[in-house]
Amino acid sequence: MRRSDREIKDINEIIQVMERCDVCRLALNDEGYPYILPLNFGMEIDTGKIILYFHGATEGKKFDLIAKDNCASFEMDCSHKLVTELSSGNCTMEYESVIGRGKIEMIPDEDKYSALCILMKHYHKEDFPFNKSIMPQTTVFKLVVESVTGKRRMKK
Repeated sequence: MRRSDREIKDINEIIQVMERCDVCRLALNDEGYPYILPLNFGMEIDTGKIILYFHGATEGKKFDLIAKDNCASFEMDCSHKLVTELSSGNCTMEYESVIGRGKIEMIPDEDKYSALCILMKHYHKEDFPFNKSIMPQTTVFKLVVESVTGKRRMKK
């Protein structure tokens, strides 16, 4: 990381940033080019590993790409604030961001409900009674994070 003064080194701080984000951009391999998707997500920490959960329809380009290559990268960011300094004519942006990579695994039908509960909990702090009848038309998958870094730029 070029700006090591902005690096978030503590994994617990990185997880806190991830908890504040509401979109995760997933990058899949597509014949030499990244295919990037903005997705809603849920997260859990299981025996020290970060696991990200996603959902979607039962077919489509992302699932075709995952079937060919389950390696993926991800990015999420939050805490955006434009900071202008009128006297000097400068501006900058405050932010917190996380990038990482890992491998995607499909969630079997018998584990879909608990994975969707994790996903829903990210957006609803209390238990949200979602419509279970959509589960047969929903594919749920997870990304087991292998590496992650965080960065923060906050004006002092």
